[in-house]
Amino acid sequence: MEQTKSAFVAIVGKANVGKSSLLNLLLGEKIAIVSSKPQTTRTKIMGVWTEGALQLVFLDTPGFHRPKTKLSEHMNRAVTSSIGDVDLVIFVVEPKGKPNEEELTLIETFRKKKLPVILVINKIDLIEKEELLLRIRELADDYDYLAVVPVSVLEQKGIEELKKVLKEAAPEGPHYFPDDTLTDQPERTIVSEILREKILRNMRDEIPHGTAVSIEKMKERENGMLDIEAVIYCEKESHKGMIIGKGGTMLKKIASEARADMEAFLDTKINLKCWVKVKDDWRNNETMIKNFGLRFEN
Repeated sequence: MEQTKSAFVAIVGKANVGKSSLLNLLLGEKIAIVSSKPQTTRTKIMGVWTEGALQLVFLDTPGFHRPKTKLSEHMNRAVTSSIGDVDLVIFVVEPKGKPNEEELTLIETFRKKKLPVILVINKIDLIEKEELLLRIRELADDYDYLAVVPVSVLEQKGIEELKKVLKEAAPEGPHYFPDDTLTDQPERTIVSEILREKILRNMRDEIPHGTAVSIEKMKERENGMLDIEAVIYCEKESHKGMIIGKGGTMLKKIASEARADMEAFLDTKINLKCWVKVKDDWRNNETMIKNFGLRFEN
């Protein structure tokens, strides 16, 4: 019988480099929300990929950034605490530009903890081959990486090579989850994140980061339909008006898009009702942060 292998793998990097998109692609299922806005991911989302004797448990983390609120501080803490508890690290970077302050901080953490790190250069569809080779040589000097893997999540290139590297690097060990497990996230969390993704994709830049979603009710009817009631919290009355939109058009659009994704994920019909409430400056309120399940301890 083939010896089982397993590894906990943290996916880290600065904001908006494609960490959540990479996780979804590795799993072959969408469990992490994706948008073009930085700091889309707020929590550590665990995704499980099992193939034969190998099981990899991925931790998608928030983008490491300069904190401006208490919520931002907790998000950064989620990254550093994840790094300390894993067997492997996937460090995702852009194809251009020098490492910024946040990336240099992560590299220094790798050094201190002597972590096995796989460098993934994403968005290689944006550069020529000669530029890529130069980029690999530049970045390889920053740390003694296990491997450097160029990928394009958008064009789904390099993913099989990354999987091959991960398989070789994973140590022998038991599977920690049943082989059919996809994520440790409860359905309420997935549903709330789907709704927040639609807010991110439909609203102006300054509004989404001040929003949070609370699922107040999830109840299944006898016919299998699922009733879901959700509250969208924002920080200003003016933002509430924008989220609702003229005649409720924006809220209807957000809810309609969210319901379609929820039905696809849960494989059932859904009756979704949404309300919008104001909680002034909630991102600096420890109690509210904890209530939304966004607080992390070291």
